[in-house]
Amino acid sequence: MIPTVSLLLLVSMLIVDGREVLRLPSERTGGPADDRVGTRWAVLIAGSNGYWNYRHQADVCHAYQILKKGGLKDENIIVFMYDDIAYNKENPRPGVIINSPLGEDVYKGVPKDYTGKDVNAKNFISVILGNKTALTGGSGKVVESGPNDHIFIYYTDHGGPGVLGMPSGPYLYADDLIDALKKKYASGTYQSLVFYLEACESGSIFEGLLPLGMNIYATTASNAVESSWGTYCPGDYPSPPPEYETCLGDLYSVAWMEDSEIHNLETESLRQQYQLVRKRTSNDNSAFGSHVMQYGDLQLSVDNLFLYMGTNPANGNFTFVDENSLRPASKAINQRDADLVHFWDKFRKASEGSDRKVNAQKEFAEALSHRMHIDDSVKLIGKLLFGIEKGPVLLDAVRPSDQPLVDDWDCLRSLVITYETHCGSLSQYGMKHMRSIANLCNAGIQKEQMAEASAQACTQFPSYSWSSLENGFSA
Repeated sequence: MIPTVSLLLLVSMLIVDGREVLRLPSERTGGPADDRVGTRWAVLIAGSNGYWNYRHQADVCHAYQILKKGGLKDENIIVFMYDDIAYNKENPRPGVIINSPLGEDVYKGVPKDYTGKDVNAKNFISVILGNKTALTGGSGKVVESGPNDHIFIYYTDHGGPGVLGMPSGPYLYADDLIDALKKKYASGTYQSLVFYLEACESGSIFEGLLPLGMNIYATTASNAVESSWGTYCPGDYPSPPPEYETCLGDLYSVAWMEDSEIHNLETESLRQQYQLVRKRTSNDNSAFGSHVMQYGDLQLSVDNLFLYMGTNPANGNFTFVDENSLRPASKAINQRDADLVHFWDKFRKASEGSDRKVNAQKEFAEALSHRMHIDDSVKLIGKLLFGIEKGPVLLDAVRPSDQPLVDDWDCLRSLVITYETHCGSLSQYGMKHMRSIANLCNAGIQKEQMAEASAQACTQFPSYSWSSLENGFSA
């Protein structure tokens, strides 16, 4: 019989978010000499395109540089980015991407495994699952992990309740992502998996959906009902160099990456980073911030970041600082307003009477017109289906946090396609209305009813690029 004292030496009891968590010896992690650390894998994806979304690809490139300095090999880092920013005619420094006002080039050396139309939901899921036969285009790299390996997934883009943006093809629905993670777990091809998610309403991707016990720990830039935020934007302090007319980064993303750069990741835990990122991203609970959330197996949060990101040898003597020295910007920009900020700054700086000024004014006006069309049509559909008083209440209803967004995800897809058929693409702005459409499903609305209401609400829809059916959920 093993003495009680000996048992206490073999196990440790931890307090994680108010819960006692038993940490077994086999679950402990060590430093670089720990031979139990398997291969580190990373999947980095920017789910947008367009220069006004500069910040997403800048985030991904910056994340790559951190992992590369941390010792991860290119063969184990898989990068998705549309790659239309670095050499975009709007970019004041061709071939260079920065993620902060004084930041260095983060584009150099980034392996662009999946670009352009190859950045899509199907390829993303195939890469996670290690399914080479399901890929279309790209480098062919997938996560070929084994049972002792650790996986880090980082996604940055626009999102909405229950959905994440993609620049090509259908967007990624939460149930498809969770199903992929379940399959990955069932395959027994990882020891632990960490998911960092930057998107509006990103909490809705895991809330009520991510099962416990799969050795997955996730943090999100926002809860299930709020936007995430861009930072280093025109008009911010600090602001980007004057020649930049777009946000350089996202608040949550910049927070975890800049934190990673000033700490020894052999000694900083996921939970410590979560706490510092949460404080910075909330922006002292001002109107310019969001609530960073955590989901899944929270006991993994005691793991050192080193397990997933490696660590920069130059930071070996750095001591963890509990108080975050990296303060948030004086303000931030709502993710969904970043395009307007870009068009307006472009208009403001252009010479009077120039084609550039005229085009910027047109872009700004079309974006606003699209927003009004989407908002008005969704509200009208609710009123047509449930009446003037009950309609708005039903559309805005929020389920308890332990319930998923919708009971029938196929219904949600069907109603979205039906709406877009009659009213045009929701696009990155209209993703905010996914909860309203989900609520129609939860209330029993069928495709035929949605079609009739959508046809009445949208006798026509604008023909400019924001409304193109080619870029919608139904693509």
